[in-house]
Amino acid sequence: MLYAVHYNDRTRGTESEFMAELPSLAGAVARTVKALRTERGWSLDQLAGRSGVSKGVLVALEQGRANPNLATLARLSDAFGVPVTLLVDVSTEPAVRIGETHRVLWRGESGGTGTILGATDPPWGTELWRWQVEPGETFGGEAHAPGTRELVWVESGTLTVSVAGASYQVEAGQSARFPGALQHHYGNTSSSPASFLMVVVIPPAGD
Repeated sequence: MLYAVHYNDRTRGTESEFMAELPSLAGAVARTVKALRTERGWSLDQLAGRSGVSKGVLVALEQGRANPNLATLARLSDAFGVPVTLLVDVSTEPAVRIGETHRVLWRGESGGTGTILGATDPPWGTELWRWQVEPGETFGGEAHAPGTRELVWVESGTLTVSVAGASYQVEAGQSARFPGALQHHYGNTSSSPASFLMVVVIPPAGD
């Protein structure tokens, strides 16, 4: 069930979405994916089955020959039970990290952006996103791992949230929360940009 709450005072997306453009991203993803897979004792075939990412793509990722798009990162995040930020982390900083860690991981056809601002460590990692969705743009569509939770708070404009076939209009100053394991997507059907914050809570990977 989706709840909309008003206060007085977001994907994860498809294969066609924006491919991150950091030169060091491929190397970071290669190291992290291989380390996480080895840590869990999974073969490439097992990871492919758990994530829905083909074995060929996984081989290319682990060899640092490809930059993953947001949809691929989301599938791997679900499979490992870790935040997307862990997969793309290129730093070697200590446990306490202070600074600007945001990265744009999605761009819409009309200029909208999805920016991951940061995340907590697993288990039960939590991602913080800022989204700007222009009129006519949509993103999402895939259900995430069981136990995933999503929460959005709209800063300005009107956001359309569709969950399990039902659509909800979330206005500025309102929040909406729902189980991320349900099929869902976000869109802007209005004539003005929609700006909102998103929190995604990621459960630990299953055995």
